[in-house]
Amino acid sequence: MTQVLVIGYVWPEPNSSAAGTHMMSLLTLFRSQGSSVEFASPAQRTEHMEDLSSHGITSAEIKLNCSSFDDYLKKVQPDIVMFDRFMMEEQFGWRVDTYAPNALKILDTEDLQCLRGARHDAHKAGRAFSPSDLHTDLAKREIAAILRCDVSLIISTYEMQLLREVFKVEDALVHHLPFLVDLDSLPKHPRAFDERQHFMTIGNFRHAPNWDAVLYLQQIWPLIRKQLPKAELHIYGSYPPPKATALHNPKTGFLIKGWADDALDVMSKARVCLAPLRFGAGIKGKLLEAMITATPSVTTTIGAEGMHKELPWNGEIHDQPQQFADAAVRLHQDYDAFTCAQRQGRAILEQVYDKQALSLVLLDKIDNLRGNLAAHRQANFTGQMLKHHTMRSTQYMAQWIEAKNSSKS
Repeated sequence: MTQVLVIGYVWPEPNSSAAGTHMMSLLTLFRSQGSSVEFASPAQRTEHMEDLSSHGITSAEIKLNCSSFDDYLKKVQPDIVMFDRFMMEEQFGWRVDTYAPNALKILDTEDLQCLRGARHDAHKAGRAFSPSDLHTDLAKREIAAILRCDVSLIISTYEMQLLREVFKVEDALVHHLPFLVDLDSLPKHPRAFDERQHFMTIGNFRHAPNWDAVLYLQQIWPLIRKQLPKAELHIYGSYPPPKATALHNPKTGFLIKGWADDALDVMSKARVCLAPLRFGAGIKGKLLEAMITATPSVTTTIGAEGMHKELPWNGEIHDQPQQFADAAVRLHQDYDAFTCAQRQGRAILEQVYDKQALSLVLLDKIDNLRGNLAAHRQANFTGQMLKHHTMRSTQYMAQWIEAKNSSKS
């Protein structure tokens, strides 16, 4: 039986974030192949985390900067190790190289942290994002982690292109894997136009692009409300801080709803999903959920980036507040525009996010890599160079921290 070890940055929370949903898709995919799957994380367990045991997945708590992980690896003896975000590869990758050298190393990037960070910095500075913004220390760390792994899962086509053209990463080291949608489970009769009402958005408030979108909606919502005086905007998301709940205003219909027990249910009841994202990376779970529930959406260029190839969007894409608001009103009021958006969303799901097709390609990629691992690694000279002792600062820092902590006890 294949032993898969996944090292998580956080415990999976599929009802809190798109990253949690994506992680659970991967974990259950490995389980469906008969693999033994263990999820380990140094993070604290949370109230909203998934019950992994109900999926036949075991779990373990591990420590940062501690040789106890070495003993743990010797015990688990994984055939495949998947890191959740590059920070986990930095922390534990060198230990895997030492104590499970024959394990296939997969990096699940979720999204490119360096891209999201660079766009956030440009946004805070009040200027347009430039490709030169990408050349940061964060990018050097993230790309180094990609090069040290055998393959990295990249969630958007935009990020695939960026890695090829800007960072010159070889195609053999990356694999495009968007969200996995089970087309057979899509609602056969989604709620129709007249069964829905109001606008909504959803997203983890701890995620900076989501919080910025809520602030941006403070500008856009009055433009919508001026045309639809009785409309409401329902804002859902996990971990709302006091600064978010303070925006709750029943008089203007700007309603902070907080945690949603079932994100797909609240999405399916809305007539239009709003996602005015001004920075970020990857692909956006809320917009995929809008397609799944046949809910038209209005988003920005950043929001739709890398999500739909060249297919017509599940609604409209606008970057200016007035145009965004007018599109939202149009989809809310115009039955034909609404139903056309629904059809376009379904076409995107079928052509871009088919779980069955995507899973087969990924599993075939993993099998080929495992069967030719030595040759694959030999071809990646840069990755091997990054493992040379002169390049192993993360290892030496971890060992120094452990020695320092030991001296205090």
